[in-house]
Amino acid sequence: MRFPPLGPEPSASANSATSARPGAEGRLFVPPGDGSGKEVRRPDEFRDGRRNHPRARFQYEILDTFEAGLVLLGSEVKALREGKAQLPEAYAKFRGEELFLLKCHIPEYRCGAYANHEPTRPRKLLLHAHELAKIRARVAQKGLTLVPLALYFNEQGRAKLEIALARGRKIYDKREALRSREARENVRRASRR
Repeated sequence: MRFPPLGPEPSASANSATSARPGAEGRLFVPPGDGSGKEVRRPDEFRDGRRNHPRARFQYEILDTFEAGLVLLGSEVKALREGKAQLPEAYAKFRGEELFLLKCHIPEYRCGAYANHEPTRPRKLLLHAHELAKIRARVAQKGLTLVPLALYFNEQGRAKLEIALARGRKIYDKREALRSREARENVRRASRR
């Protein structure tokens, strides 16, 4: 049995000026009456499913990439779905026969209470045995390291980490990379005209 709503029914014209409404892309917009007129993103927006390492491709020369699964706790998955993760200080390292992600900061889940996780705990990476053997052999070479590039959810909803076998760039290599990128952009701009 349905009961009638208590109080007067709100009219469409009265609500349109006082509440935010979804835009074309599902984002929320502040109504013009607020004065700012700026777009407001929802805090749980993690639509593209990626948290990228902002400067990894600039600081390192990427030699090979791998997709690894992660062993996560429930509160970590929920925090990731809110779009909260920080990769800039993270790296991967072998401990015995297993590969771990270290110094990746996933903040505590805001509704986690006593079941929350430690934000920078080591997280085990899941790879096939032949991939682990290949990575171990290449990391043994001097100057190579494992750098996380992106943290995302795949089509099945599983958390994945894109890691790269990389070599650190020297300052002059970084300058050369900037020059080549600018040259490519200039060629692209010229071809559009």
